[in-house]
Amino acid sequence: MFGMMQDRPLVVSMLLERMEGRFRGKEIVTAQADGVMRATFGDVADRVRRLVTVLDGLGVPADARVGTFGWNTQRHLELYVAVPSSGRVLHTINHRLFAEQLTFIVNDAADDVLFIDRSLLPIVWPLMKSFTTVRQIVVMDDGDSAEIPDDPRVRDYETLVADAEPANDQMFAVHDERSAASLCYTSGTTGQPKGVLYDHRSIILHALMLQTADAFGLGESDTIMPVVPMFHVNAWGLPYAALMCGAQLVMPGTATAPAELLGQIEQHSVTFTAAVTTVWRGALQHLGGHDLTSLRHIVCGGGAVPLSLSRAYDEAIGQPLRNAWGMTETSPVVTCAYLPPRTQLSREDARDLLAHPGVALPLTQLRVVGSDGKVVARDGKSTGELQAAGATIAAAYFGQSGPSASSSFTDDGWLRTGDVATIGPDGQLRIVDRTKDLIKSGGEWISSVELENEIMGHGDVVEAAVIAVPDDKWGERPLACVVAAPGTMLSPELIRQHLAGRVAKWWVPEQVLIVDEIPKTATGKFSKVALRDSVLGLDAT
Repeated sequence: MFGMMQDRPLVVSMLLERMEGRFRGKEIVTAQADGVMRATFGDVADRVRRLVTVLDGLGVPADARVGTFGWNTQRHLELYVAVPSSGRVLHTINHRLFAEQLTFIVNDAADDVLFIDRSLLPIVWPLMKSFTTVRQIVVMDDGDSAEIPDDPRVRDYETLVADAEPANDQMFAVHDERSAASLCYTSGTTGQPKGVLYDHRSIILHALMLQTADAFGLGESDTIMPVVPMFHVNAWGLPYAALMCGAQLVMPGTATAPAELLGQIEQHSVTFTAAVTTVWRGALQHLGGHDLTSLRHIVCGGGAVPLSLSRAYDEAIGQPLRNAWGMTETSPVVTCAYLPPRTQLSREDARDLLAHPGVALPLTQLRVVGSDGKVVARDGKSTGELQAAGATIAAAYFGQSGPSASSSFTDDGWLRTGDVATIGPDGQLRIVDRTKDLIKSGGEWISSVELENEIMGHGDVVEAAVIAVPDDKWGERPLACVVAAPGTMLSPELIRQHLAGRVAKWWVPEQVLIVDEIPKTATGKFSKVALRDSVLGLDAT
């Protein structure tokens, strides 16, 4: 027996009705090189309808991939809605990847058309000859001075939108919520990037999850600034969630320097924002010059939150950084930092709990599996590989990466994350390390994440990353690469003294390397691969 509810698919075009109706007057603000661009949800909805007609006029087939090289802007938001709503697949591309990776991604996705911010043309146009399927590019003029190629394949976004007629409802052709909606590739830290193909259902469910009270609690009263790029995992789903709940949007565009970001938060009274640790660390020195009292929630993702950094924010603006965990394969948010109700915690203990990933969101499941293949106890101590399942979790990879990446999924359909973790009796997740970044010294494990966090607790440390190096006696030992704050006299011995009593004595690295910078991946995380390549073989004291 089936239920008797209406059979209405969960598709991205549902958002258009809310943009045109209840939230028509809400505003989207975009920072551009030549000034501020403002539009209401109603304005954007009209442009979305015109953009659907543009895609038809460009001859983009159904199910075709539409690639974007864009910053966080109103125009990129229009593509977020128009492309999947018209039965095509939005493919957001991270322009910070290597040229060879960009070529692989565009060709693996078989992109038909590319939409490119003018400021990114110098990166993309030289690669056009290597793209095997791209027929046309559409330039979105963000006020940059980059030369626009004189080529018949190059079209202007604003001209196309202005000349198009708005699409009627019949032109929004998605009737199956399991239809592909968007495509994102991993950052390719181990081999070629892998494609993750989201469906309409997963996007809508993920947007709903972000609005729940114990997640981000997003609502109509919010002003959201997604600092996390729209070219990376759909900006963590924030644009879709904002359109669904009617929250106003502040798009930073190319104004992504720390002081500029804080200036936009202050100017537009932003209440919610999210970015990776690197961004919030860079903004720390500028906090004193801005009124940030409008902020109620600052999400820090992409890795562990150093407790010292969260404490610094709490003391400076009254808001600690709050961790969230996820992956490209998980839409991406799976957990949010969470303080259990009716629990008496000191300010310091609360900060510590908020610096960890938190608990699984509704509609998702997590388990930790030991080396024997059995699920370990939820006691907050037993460790193993973290695995995830749910309607917003990938079941396979797209394109060439699909067949070669089957080991990323278990026989019973769970995603193997590659993280080593524990889960407590109350569901609190703690990431111990990445599987490949654990250090096995004398038969015992050292967590590089915990060691890094303790090192970054030193007041003169800006960043720290720990890798394993071969050791004749112990098999592996930790080597710490540390960036010192300007004007300080940090030394390896001071780091070792700082660690004394904070970690087990045998965890303290004999080798500490003071470096100018730590290499980052294209999404702002520490690149342990690049770090190993650069320091192994060098003497450190």
